[in-house]
Amino acid sequence: MFEGITRGLSDAFKKLKGRGRLTPENVKEGLREVRRAFLEADVNFNVLNDFIARVEAKSLGQDVLARVDPSEQIVKIVYEELCQLMGPVDPKIPQRADRPAVIMLCGLQGSGKTTTAAKLAVTLQAKGRKPLLAAADLQRPGAVEQLQTLGEQIGVPVYSEKTYPVDVCRNAVAQAKRTLCDIVILDTAGRLQIDTELMDELKRIDKLVKPDECYLVVDAMIGQEAANVAKAFNDALELNACILTKLDGDARGGAALSIKGVTGVPIKFVGVGEKVDKLEDFVPERMAGRILGQGDLMGIVEKIATIQKDISEEEMKKQQEAMTKGNFTLEMFREQFKMIAKMGMKDMISKMPGMSDMIPEGEDPEQALKRVQGMIDSMTKQEKADPDMIDTPRRRRIARGAGVEPHEVNQFLKQFDQVRGLMKQMAQMSMWQRLKMVTGLGKAGAFMPGGMDQFKTKGDTGHRKTAKERAEERKKKKKKR
Repeated sequence: MFEGITRGLSDAFKKLKGRGRLTPENVKEGLREVRRAFLEADVNFNVLNDFIARVEAKSLGQDVLARVDPSEQIVKIVYEELCQLMGPVDPKIPQRADRPAVIMLCGLQGSGKTTTAAKLAVTLQAKGRKPLLAAADLQRPGAVEQLQTLGEQIGVPVYSEKTYPVDVCRNAVAQAKRTLCDIVILDTAGRLQIDTELMDELKRIDKLVKPDECYLVVDAMIGQEAANVAKAFNDALELNACILTKLDGDARGGAALSIKGVTGVPIKFVGVGEKVDKLEDFVPERMAGRILGQGDLMGIVEKIATIQKDISEEEMKKQQEAMTKGNFTLEMFREQFKMIAKMGMKDMISKMPGMSDMIPEGEDPEQALKRVQGMIDSMTKQEKADPDMIDTPRRRRIARGAGVEPHEVNQFLKQFDQVRGLMKQMAQMSMWQRLKMVTGLGKAGAFMPGGMDQFKTKGDTGHRKTAKERAEERKKKKKKR
């Protein structure tokens, strides 16, 4: 998400580069592009007008006029205003000494509320809490069964009974107290649209069960309409926070940028993907960095650390030793795809500084990844272990098996050879050094087709090598390793 806004802001800042100072004329010109990018992202019109007015007022301040590089200064101003627009966010989850804390989830049908209830339970478990889920959605067919199935998957108890939603919620709190659960998550009913019946039911639960906090689950895909939905729920219930779901979908960012401005209610968590794993904390500073194309390196570090817990220490040691020696095989490279798939390719690209600019508009990075996987899967065990043995006939056979052209296989093998050298270097670096190196390569265009060529030195190109000479060269390479 945010690709459209990021590109629009990048174009706006380029127009200000090289200007000696910020004047009312060039500020207006730059902010016109900013406005267009935000409108295309479906940001609420009133929120946008206030945002532009604040940026313009700060940009024309005397302190800014004296600066040498106005484009950098306006980036800083936009960043600060984006942080203010989306924050601050209180990350704390309520805890009670006398009874279990209660969180009520509400929202429209189809926003992913039931899945989010399970994700919130997983998030709380990771913080050392003992949650209980209450199946209070008695309107949607299958909602109770869905929550029970999710509860079994994640090992969290689910309380349900076929009575009235208020009774389910009240009795769930009593059950949590008996079973020493310290927090109850109420999965309430939704509707296809906001109506009196829905709001009355939620008000009754709010009045009789007295939840400590009320979170609205809202679909990021509906753009600025999410802010209108949040306002209607907030007027009725006084929301504490919102949880934005489907952030990895084709969302343009309008919801994330509009909700707080329209309602005053911050976004506390974001949900990515259908898999029942932890919700991500919504950190305005990181999100503003992603919008400005600066990435979210801390988000990447946290995601890698989480996934590495699932990999055995022995396997990690084996991979580390292989990389250090330069024995990184295609089989190991293929294994890395599992980690990338877990992280979510699109999500990773949005978090890596400069990466979204390198993916041509409309091209799906996941398809490119699958194409490479297909090439590796079409190789024999020997070829995966020793890619240097892959000659022209083998390349043709692999291309047929993967449904690609032989030159694509050849290009991939050349890039893998360079990646193998980089992996050897990176194996001896710290996590931060690795991220810095990857970021540097990204900004230099190393991940574009043929982009790695700029990082290798060309040898003698006096004549085209024969098949025999190429075979000899492969043997020499193998001996060196």
